[in-house]
Amino acid sequence: MKATIPCATKLITYTLIALWLPTVPAQDLSNDEVILVSQCLAVAAQQSWELGTRAQAILSLNATSYSVLTPSTPLPPARSIPDSLTSPLAPFFEIARSTVANRGNSNKNITGPQPLMADGSAADPASIGFAVLLANWTGQGLHDGLDYAGAAKDQLDYLQFDVPRTSDGAISHRVSQVQLWSDFVYMVPPFLAYYGMITGNRTLLVEAHDQIRLYRSYLRDTTANNLWKHVLLGTSGNDPGHWSTGNAWAAAGMLRVLGTIKNSQYANTLKPQQKDLAAWVLEIHGAMYPNLDPSSSLFPNYASQPASAPNNFLDASSTALLASTVYRLSLLWGTHKYLPYAERTRHALSAPNTNTSAPSNMTLLHIDAGGWLTPVVNPHSYGQEGAQSAEGQAFVVEMQAAWRDWVADGSKGANAALRTGSAGMGMRGWALVVLGICAGVLV
Repeated sequence: MKATIPCATKLITYTLIALWLPTVPAQDLSNDEVILVSQCLAVAAQQSWELGTRAQAILSLNATSYSVLTPSTPLPPARSIPDSLTSPLAPFFEIARSTVANRGNSNKNITGPQPLMADGSAADPASIGFAVLLANWTGQGLHDGLDYAGAAKDQLDYLQFDVPRTSDGAISHRVSQVQLWSDFVYMVPPFLAYYGMITGNRTLLVEAHDQIRLYRSYLRDTTANNLWKHVLLGTSGNDPGHWSTGNAWAAAGMLRVLGTIKNSQYANTLKPQQKDLAAWVLEIHGAMYPNLDPSSSLFPNYASQPASAPNNFLDASSTALLASTVYRLSLLWGTHKYLPYAERTRHALSAPNTNTSAPSNMTLLHIDAGGWLTPVVNPHSYGQEGAQSAEGQAFVVEMQAAWRDWVADGSKGANAALRTGSAGMGMRGWALVVLGICAGVLV
């Protein structure tokens, strides 16, 4: 068994501003629990997509005015960072800084079009591109001397000119062969959209939508209630199964593109694209939620098979991420249909541990004493159960932040959730939780 990373060894709060109202019901994560989950995320995130996902979790939790998922936040964002966000954004900008600073070593000091990090995927490094773009926009290069604009441009040119495509224009997820992965929708289209918004290039926002449209045309399985397949095309490594995390990745990526367009200077001229994206997210919700495991309220790793099927198992990672997209769709688009399911799964993921045979220090059913979400798919081998998952940690943060924002907005659509027996609407409004220091690393 993989050794547990001791995230709880240095629970030193860097800054913590928590404005709690009284009466916090059961089955809600506390501030300290979210901080602990976030500390584990800071330690575990090493791969390109893990760093990109962590960057988004930081914004969702602690710097919402810079998140495209925040309704009615004008884009482009403020170029001057408010004093109150200097500390919360420090770990976000550190991801951008370290990536750009180490780009030469990663890419063997080549010049011109190149990924932000060379890891064999054409798509995953682009997930860090959002942080690099925002670092450039807010003038981080003036302090550290790094060329964030050049690095972002090289990543964009790499996707546009070097990465292979299908005959109809879908950018490959892989470098070595034309292959489409559902994960791509989270990695590349949000980067294209944000690049287009921040540079005034409307064509790139349209391209972000069109890449999702193309991927949907290949991966959506109309014979399986519109669940998305995981990996298609290429000569090896296909996975036509309906991987739950892949469906959640796709929905979350669509929402980030929707939020970028909806809050951008091009919102009025790109209304059809917004309608498509909202409908496609809802389509995934409708495909996925009938497959919840009835006893645990978690998704199986492969949604169209029961968790008890050979080589299948329950997965909390996809469950958390998809729940976050339900709250975000409610906030961005006013669609509340699947809120009962999101509430059901959120309560399951933050439920107290009542298993008398479990370790005495494991007080939550699905988050252990060290702050790790469980059970999770191995993020480096998607057909196997894992011990720890950086992306799973980020998904918990995303779920909690999305729920917090939904509650602060008035819990619209909550009546439907209450009719299904869900509770837990008593908390109103988290303030910023500035993440702590774990093993000397800012979260």
